Amino acid sequence: MPPSFRSSGDVLADRRYEYASAAFDERDFEAAADLARQVLELAPRFAPAHALLGRALAELGSKGEAVEALCRALDLEPEDVLGVRLDLARLGALPADEAMSGGYVRALFDEYAPKFERHLTKSLAYCGPELIADGLRRACSRRVRDYRFGPTLDLGCGTGLMGQALDGLCASLVGVDLSPRMLEKAERTKLYESLHETDLVSFLKRCADAEADLVVAADVFVYMAALDDVFRETHRVLRREGLFAFTVQAHEGEGFVLGADARYAHGERYLRELADANAFTTVILEGVSTREDRGVPVPGFLAVMQR
Repeated sequence: MPPSFRSSGDVLADRRYEYASAAFDERDFEAAADLARQVLELAPRFAPAHALLGRALAELGSKGEAVEALCRALDLEPEDVLGVRLDLARLGALPADEAMSGGYVRALFDEYAPKFERHLTKSLAYCGPELIADGLRRACSRRVRDYRFGPTLDLGCGTGLMGQALDGLCASLVGVDLSPRMLEKAERTKLYESLHETDLVSFLKRCADAEADLVVAADVFVYMAALDDVFRETHRVLRREGLFAFTVQAHEGEGFVLGADARYAHGERYLRELADANAFTTVILEGVSTREDRGVPVPGFLAVMQR
């Protein structure tokens, strides 16, 4: 849940909500639930309190009441900036592929933007863009083509880390991201010809046929379930022999799953079947880790595919 403070409009309710949040963080879920109910007596339409109540009840094992409270939060804020769809999916009250909304991802990364690069590179040892750049170099060698690219699309560009890894290699670079604050950071790199604030599938659908030589997506698919639309539209916008390079978190089974870390993981067979179904040649598909979680490498895949 994005942590920014929001007011209910009632000073006393706000104070109790802060106490409820603190109790939840300290894993005193009974106190958190009791305080959240007190907040709702004062401000019955305060969605964050409904969400907090639902999460506390879920921890206490009261699934039915938890789902009711979470659904109330979602009714009050359908864009789901609070991310309650994730909680509902974990409770089995919502399909896994409906767990993550654009509103949640936008709010999450707007909040994350000021500390994004420092946290990723220092705390999580993030190296997704570097892995993609190296994968592209090796793929170009295998396909006997220059390690340089024409028009390039950076899907989920964030603050521009992928653009920096490709600096000097692309004739032009266009970025797309849901978060306006992330895009502000990307703009400061001066690497992008244009930046677009929208979801990546909608962006791709507006692109012309065969307009790109390279499409990259560094760790953005962890916030997407099914990738069918992305593969189809990417194939359409790529030129003949254009490349599609991306990273995902790894899943050993079929299809995709929503992990406990609130990210989607995709299976190798799923990715290969999507490639085949969309007439991509898989040049590279190998196990990697783009980041760490509490010092432990998170399993993933690096893929480079050719139209």
